[in-house]
Amino acid sequence: MNETYLIDTHSHVDMIEELGVEDVIKNAQDAGVKKIIVPCAYPKDIDKIFELVNKYENLYGLLGVHPSEVRDWDDGLIDKIKEYSKSHKIVGIGEIGLDYYWDKSFVDLQKEVFIKQIKLANELGLPICVHDREAHKDSFDILKEYNNGSDVVMHCFSGSVEFAGECIKEGWYLALGGVVTFKNAVKMKEVAAEVPSDRLMVETDAPYLTPVPYRGKENQPSYVKFVAEEIAKLRGTTYEEIASVTTNNAEKVFKL
Repeated sequence: MNETYLIDTHSHVDMIEELGVEDVIKNAQDAGVKKIIVPCAYPKDIDKIFELVNKYENLYGLLGVHPSEVRDWDDGLIDKIKEYSKSHKIVGIGEIGLDYYWDKSFVDLQKEVFIKQIKLANELGLPICVHDREAHKDSFDILKEYNNGSDVVMHCFSGSVEFAGECIKEGWYLALGGVVTFKNAVKMKEVAAEVPSDRLMVETDAPYLTPVPYRGKENQPSYVKFVAEEIAKLRGTTYEEIASVTTNNAEKVFKL
């Protein structure tokens, strides 16, 4: 029988304050989390993420600029990301998208930079990791209009079952995190129960959104097992089954 292991498809290991990266990786391996994908949020961190994932065998990177940080975008970043993406350790463009939760004063700029990064992913033949917070319709419409051939992973999916269905129809993947373990997260539990297994991934978004039983503490990749266990319970299946399907999906999309 094949070894069962998990992939944390979205973990800011560079932002975890209580543990060093080596301890984070060791804890993950001890918990059966074999590979960790580290997204980029800030333009200034592109070099750092590239160096980090090249230093550790089981870390892989996404390069891109988070919607909240697009005021620091510079078109020169496109060439830098193209150059770094020649490395097999860079497996996607992310996290990119729209965030209307914190600040709506520069929505047009968010959209403009999102589109530029979608086109970059298409040119490089890389998947797109999408941050969509309270911007479901605009995120969906922009992806539908501008994405041409890149796999799409809706990171930390937060929409309804109906919106999940629309994303699935487009062939996109939904990555679920710690929120699915929260007692009051009825909508997320419904989504977790309904997503087709060939479109499902798991993530932590560490150091944020820590799952039960560690809610309130700093998150880390090893805790992705609690996400997988909860999803298995909601779907009436085994942890091993969820580990197997989510790992297969992540390996296929990110070519790990």
